Amino acid sequence: MNGINYFRFNLRIIMRGIQLGCYLLLTLMVYGQKNYPTDAFRPPLDIPLILSGTFGELRANHFHAGIDIKTQQREGLPVYAIGDGRVSRIKVSHWGYGKALYIVHPNGYTSVYAHLQKFSPEIEAYVKKVQYQKKSYEVEIFPSSTDIPLNKGELIAYTGNTGGSAGPHLHFEIRTSASEMPTNPLYYGLEVRDATSPTLLAAYAYPLSENAQVNQSQEKVQLKYHRQADGTFLADKVTASGLIGFGINTYDRQDLAANKNGPYSIKKSVNGRVYSEYRFETFSFPESRYINTLIDYPHYATYGERIQKTYKKSSNLLGIYQNLYNDGKVEINEGLSYNVEIQISDLAGNNTKLIIPVEGKRQEILIPRKEEKTDYYILAKKPMNFDLGGAKVYFPANTFYDNFFIDLKKGQDTVTIHNNTVPAHRNFTITFDVSKYTNEEKAQLFIGRLDKDLKPSYSSTYKRGTTFTTRTRNLGTYTLARDTVAPSIEPKNFRDKQWLSNYNYLSLRIDDDLSGINTYTATLNGKWILMEYEPKTKTLTYNFDDLKLDQTQGDLKVVVTDNVGNSSTFTSTFYRK
Repeated sequence: MNGINYFRFNLRIIMRGIQLGCYLLLTLMVYGQKNYPTDAFRPPLDIPLILSGTFGELRANHFHAGIDIKTQQREGLPVYAIGDGRVSRIKVSHWGYGKALYIVHPNGYTSVYAHLQKFSPEIEAYVKKVQYQKKSYEVEIFPSSTDIPLNKGELIAYTGNTGGSAGPHLHFEIRTSASEMPTNPLYYGLEVRDATSPTLLAAYAYPLSENAQVNQSQEKVQLKYHRQADGTFLADKVTASGLIGFGINTYDRQDLAANKNGPYSIKKSVNGRVYSEYRFETFSFPESRYINTLIDYPHYATYGERIQKTYKKSSNLLGIYQNLYNDGKVEINEGLSYNVEIQISDLAGNNTKLIIPVEGKRQEILIPRKEEKTDYYILAKKPMNFDLGGAKVYFPANTFYDNFFIDLKKGQDTVTIHNNTVPAHRNFTITFDVSKYTNEEKAQLFIGRLDKDLKPSYSSTYKRGTTFTTRTRNLGTYTLARDTVAPSIEPKNFRDKQWLSNYNYLSLRIDDDLSGINTYTATLNGKWILMEYEPKTKTLTYNFDDLKLDQTQGDLKVVVTDNVGNSSTFTSTFYRK
């Protein structure tokens, strides 16, 4: 190695060391922070805080980034700024957070308020001005630092049920502004009544090494346990050998609510030594999808139950762990005894403890490990292509967390790509050959994923020449489906030629039987008007306060288009003074 190359080699080593050092320092700064201001913020609502969702709660493919505050089963409760600051972001969307407001505070935190019904009058006017400029209901706005200043306790919005909400509530977050990482809002002095301990639903033991066994099984085993006089749970003695792990199905409840929320922390100790401990203090959005490695995903996909593992797989890159020894895995040796304790805690300090006695004993295997082999094998760290006849599938490197045998079924218009028991971390690509179809047929075709009733659900389809492509994270059966029926449009609260002088709004129902609604637009006397779309109720709504009619007659025109381009037009005339 000459001098120049030697210098370059050492420079690369030094730079990598600096990058690693900076990453570790940032991780320690973010995850090691323990001091949160408990008197800087007020509650966002003027009602007792009762939670229907906790921070870090396990959701589909992500952790819950805030708390869900119950709003007495109704909408329209006033929402207040928790502290001085300014509006830094406003987002209005059909799904996700629906109508959401972000406030940056001078102490380094950002508060988030989501699923709102509407904003305060001043903010509502600000947003509608942008919506009319862009001629779009869905907008994302980043106001300047002087546009919308706020004082602590100032009205900012009203609670609602917009977006992906399953019922009226306020989704509330507090993020660290510099990193955009959400932190547990209950660290900031918000009071929630909670004297209720977490509930243990089930416990499991997992043989992990090749020759490991639990109770003469190489498959996971559900443990039997009973409650003791002191309130702890004691499992029946487990016989095992080799490397094993444990998992639990659990939930937590706060006082005054029946909602099954997520616990705050789970800690496992073996013979007094902490083997694993994680708690939901903070996490980063990019790592959230690794929740699929924290839970027993095949069990979740099959039964809808989330078993949280108290051990860590190599593909698990979550930063929520405070303590780890041997990745939480327990080596069981012949003739030795082990006392395993799993403690489930909430943020108020209520605990539930499970004690599992384990005896090291190698026995005859009665239930051998199931090996489902196919003709195709996935190497998770490598990109892979497969030809399925009428379609091709491409998996980029690290699409999956682990290597596995994948079940692929070839076809022309329909292909099967394994099943939903394996999670994908990244999008993969499915490309169909549509050269045999006419242009008219191709215009109405889309790629759909078949549900259990064999109905295709639209998957975003990119059409180019003789190929259709979709990108997805969902394994399953995909098909080319044809949608020939245009969307339907029906008035809900009015009829043609009606006088609407006392009406505050117009409402229509729109629907599509197959590919789904893609776009909609509406005009009144030839002028574009804002119609709010609520997909959950399939409703379009227009507020008469938005546009003052300069004449008695109003001519309404609504055009709705589905995802393959089928379009319907609705027209109606009404009168209003």
